[in-house]
Amino acid sequence: MTTNLIKRGVLAAVTAVFMAGTAIAADVKSIAIMTPEEGTDFGWNQQGVDAAKAAAEAAGIEVIVASGLGYGDVRPALREIAADGASLIIAHASGYATSAPEIAEETSVPVAIVDSPQALKAGLVADYTLSGHEGAYLAGRMAAKMSRSKHVGIVVSGEPPSWNSQSAGFAQGVKAENPEVKITYAVIGPAAYSDAAGGRRVTESVIAAGADIIFGQGNGSSFGMLQAVETTAAADGGKVLFIDVIGDKTSVGKGFLLSSVVWDITPVYAAMIKDLQDDTFGTKRYAIGLADDSVKLLKTDEIPDDVWTDVQAIREQMLSGEITIEPVFEATAVRALMTDVSAAAQ
Repeated sequence: MTTNLIKRGVLAAVTAVFMAGTAIAADVKSIAIMTPEEGTDFGWNQQGVDAAKAAAEAAGIEVIVASGLGYGDVRPALREIAADGASLIIAHASGYATSAPEIAEETSVPVAIVDSPQALKAGLVADYTLSGHEGAYLAGRMAAKMSRSKHVGIVVSGEPPSWNSQSAGFAQGVKAENPEVKITYAVIGPAAYSDAAGGRRVTESVIAAGADIIFGQGNGSSFGMLQAVETTAAADGGKVLFIDVIGDKTSVGKGFLLSSVVWDITPVYAAMIKDLQDDTFGTKRYAIGLADDSVKLLKTDEIPDDVWTDVQAIREQMLSGEITIEPVFEATAVRALMTDVSAAAQ
């Protein structure tokens, strides 16, 4: 009789675990994404929104998009989205990394945040501090090959970990291709992500210092960078070229857009949905890279065929392990890689 009770108890426990897993999967009915700027920037905000829509569609669930929320206190928006029944809230801005976990604790709705890898909490908080450093390294190699003045610039709207790793990767690529190429590094401000006027002003100063290729990371401020590139001649009177990040601005920068380190965040969000279903959310980190094309360089008409061929050969060396690039997330370490750090970055 005791044996039968034990058997029944084990069977009940197994059934409970199975049903719990089923319930968790059934509960993932929708995800929400919150962005500080509108999802029309061809960059961080748009790629996040597009990826959330694609991942939700693939999973057969709904998506809630809350865009243009700014960089202030988003706790009311988080509470509202949680009350609307979202199974996961993606807080797609480094500035949301404090408030989102607080509201997750308050509402028991899981959140995904960026730039806070130490904040993982099983079942509740996941971090996706992504790094496009491999693509940025390729962009640096290409820039060093193509710069007429042997002087390139990096302009950033802040120094979050994701920007830092790409700035470092770009600088490492430049120096690996040609140690004689000068790199001027400039920061618009501590969190100048939407400052288009500042982006234009700082980029103009970097061009005036001699750079003829600009690697820009800026969300909305990147439109100001692109304006500076389009309206400011290089020291030799020729045009300046721009390398963007995350999205594809070909439609607005044709003739001046050299390339972009394009990100596809869809696999990351798809993995989050699966982790929620598998009850492993908040126990792992997520990555993007060259191997699955979630990071890749954009090919434009501004890139000569021979240069593109060379860059693709370098990509193959990276995929084979012949060349390895580790991400550098600390701002002080990034600045140490630069030839010249402008006053704006001090």
